[in-house]
Amino acid sequence: MKNSKLKKIIESLIFSSSSPISIKELRNFFSDEKISLKLLEELISELQIQYLNSGVNLKKVSTGYRFQVSEECNEWVTNFYPEKPQKYSRALMETLALIIYKQPITRTEIEAVRGVSVSSNIIKTLIEREWIKILGYKDVPGKPAIFGSTKEFLDSHNLTTLNQLPKLDDIIELSEQEKQQLGLLDTNLNNEKDNDLIDPKAEEYNEDNIH
Repeated sequence: MKNSKLKKIIESLIFSSSSPISIKELRNFFSDEKISLKLLEELISELQIQYLNSGVNLKKVSTGYRFQVSEECNEWVTNFYPEKPQKYSRALMETLALIIYKQPITRTEIEAVRGVSVSSNIIKTLIEREWIKILGYKDVPGKPAIFGSTKEFLDSHNLTTLNQLPKLDDIIELSEQEKQQLGLLDTNLNNEKDNDLIDPKAEEYNEDNIH
């Protein structure tokens, strides 16, 4: 198969897919053609360049590649399709922030930091939204569920890895005092604003368990 035709097929597959397509999926799909991984990556790179100055871009996210509206045109598309963004409660956003930045974490640990109980509906909403998932169960009495983020969460925020997580202020507006109360600032480092809020242990745990 000529590379030009192969590139068109890849383009159409990604364009028509309702979810990101990974290199591995493409390679499996073209298994009979014996197409190398290197060639697939080169053709996708060419497509990304081809769409670089277009109204849509070919973007790589956590679970693969997808077409999406360019940042330049996003506002216009949003105005053309006026949908009210779903609003989430402050309690839900605080819970999500703790899971994302302090994972792996249990519901009891979240409640200990926030000082209030976590509604079952909040956990249910986050799981249904596919932003969090149960990574396992802690080996303590009651065996509470351990929560962490998902690749779908990264996809929804146009991220490929946890290292690209935005600052906490981009997710929820909190004062420095509120961040400290939530346990999201390292008081041992004089509360420096540029501290890495991701627990290295949590990142390692999550990279091995996100599917």
